[in-house]
Amino acid sequence: MKTQQQVVPGQIWADNDKRVEGRQLRVDSIDGRFANCTVTQDPAPNPKTRVERPAGHTNVGKTTRIALERFKPTSTGCRLIPAA
Repeated sequence: MKTQQQVVPGQIWADNDKRVEGRQLRVDSIDGRFANCTVTQDPAPNPKTRVERPAGHTNVGKTTRIALERFKPTSTGCRLIPAA
């Protein structure tokens, strides 16, 4: 059985969900079963979702709360971006 990657504040994770492909998140803190994160990179435009954003709209800098169980490399999970 594969062990789950430990989620630690300061890590950068990429969202695997095709609806937000390209979105990256920085883990700011851990609160029980959740990680409090800040969006560091917006998703790339996805013509399949047909979602149009207003010009100049960005989610970079916004905060979100994600369940720790999503931090695994599944199709709707997240994958760790290795530190440079």
